[in-house]
Amino acid sequence: MTKRVVTLAHYYTQPEIQQMADKVGDSLELSLYAKEAQADIIVFAGVRFMAETAKILNPQATVMLPDAGSTCSLVTQTDVAELTQWRKRYPDHVHVSYINSSAEHKAVSDWIVTSRNVDDIIAHLYAEGKKVIFSPDRNMGGYLNDQYGYDMPLWSAVCEVHDKFNETALSEAFAAVPGDKYLIAHPESPLPVLKKADYVGSTSGMLNWVKNYQGSAKAVIFVATEDGILYNMGLARPDLDLRQAPIYAGCQCNSCPYMKMNTIEAVKRAQQGLGLEIDYLTPTQMDAARVPIERMLEFSQRYYA
Repeated sequence: MTKRVVTLAHYYTQPEIQQMADKVGDSLELSLYAKEAQADIIVFAGVRFMAETAKILNPQATVMLPDAGSTCSLVTQTDVAELTQWRKRYPDHVHVSYINSSAEHKAVSDWIVTSRNVDDIIAHLYAEGKKVIFSPDRNMGGYLNDQYGYDMPLWSAVCEVHDKFNETALSEAFAAVPGDKYLIAHPESPLPVLKKADYVGSTSGMLNWVKNYQGSAKAVIFVATEDGILYNMGLARPDLDLRQAPIYAGCQCNSCPYMKMNTIEAVKRAQQGLGLEIDYLTPTQMDAARVPIERMLEFSQRYYA
């Protein structure tokens, strides 16, 4: 019997990788798709925590990561033993963790969120009278505290890509554009950048903002996120002047080195069963990590259906 192979690709992978995929999306879209895929083999062209999430949701499937080195700084900057001790300092708080985290991290969390649903889930918890601690992304947590007046204690890790965006370079880029200009930004960016943004949202949220843009065709739209999404935005709106936000004067060159490890050759090998198989998670780890992920998915299916 032929095995069903499903290839998933994140928006931040190269265009040629996205063209090899059965589904392209952001973390939430791919998590939902992985859960429903009923595949024998899932090839995840992304980074390791994404492949781990797919395995947790599909324990019966073989999940392949094209390159074993494709990690994430939010994972490498978080020692789970230290995180566990930090969590114990807030026994009456709900621990909300961003999906950009390891399986071990998820296993000591109460809820998982993505950049698309984090606002709604945390607002839901506060509406229920809960207190919240947030990990691992301090930029995202800091933005939520600033925007909504929360006082969430925050873990201190950052996305090494988004953390490079800075207000000074952005102000200089804005000054060089005489007409209308806009900034849309991912919430992993630093707070001074986010406070200048016309829209802050997930990768899919930013893509939808561009698709629905009705302003001047001569405007410049700066995008503060990994450069991979510029491909999808350009396909959707080739009429717009879309530019990645600079990280220093004159540089529009901010790529995730881990996403770019998903080469054509590596993805082809993974489709043949070669690469890193996500086979190191124990049933106990997967069961513990699945609980907060399922909470998120149930919430998302209820509120975003």
